[in-house]
Amino acid sequence: MIVAERKPLDEIERELEGCRKVLVAGCGTCVTVCMAGGEKEVGVLASLLRLRAAMQGRELEVLEATIQRQCDREYVEQLRQQAEGCDAILSMGCGVGVNYSTEVLKTIRVLPALNTRFYGANLAEGVWSERCAGCGECIVAATEGICPIARCSKSLLNGPCGGSQDGSCEVDAEVPCAWQQIYDRMAQLGRLDRLEEITPPKDWSRGRDGGPGTAKRADAAAIETSGGQP
Repeated sequence: MIVAERKPLDEIERELEGCRKVLVAGCGTCVTVCMAGGEKEVGVLASLLRLRAAMQGRELEVLEATIQRQCDREYVEQLRQQAEGCDAILSMGCGVGVNYSTEVLKTIRVLPALNTRFYGANLAEGVWSERCAGCGECIVAATEGICPIARCSKSLLNGPCGGSQDGSCEVDAEVPCAWQQIYDRMAQLGRLDRLEEITPPKDWSRGRDGGPGTAKRADAAAIETSGGQP
């Protein structure tokens, strides 16, 4: 899932400078799960903004709303009426939510309240760890399910760098070396012979380096054309 964290309050207030009425908008999916931008976090941030404004003698009306997804037009449209008369929407969705809300709600500013970090897995309560970089061409079949793009600090495709020591990354001794993990996994499965295979240079054009990506499902388009009939 997408993992995010709230921006510092001072940074958020700087972006809201001059605003007298704002709508704090949460998202009910990923950022709710990672406890960064769900209904509870919307309430906390809204209360902080009201309190700080009162302490500073500023006029600020703060409204609250949480929709199911900020990456889906039918839900984003629900914010339109609630945002009427607001100077800005303060989005507690991920970066996708901010971008898409801006696209749908063209006449009102949409500002980010979160920093979007990575695609991660939940390791323990309140702990998430990066597992995917969304590179557009998954290669983990060759590395037995461990992604060197996301989990190696240098995104190396053919083994570890010279800085790996005792199974740890040179970036931080607390960070496991992804290629040590790959080696251990292959040894466990009896597939160490795969390490002799050379991985060719990656086609980065399928990821972010190829420009903003768009995915289209031909079967979905066919259903829409036929009026919803499969």
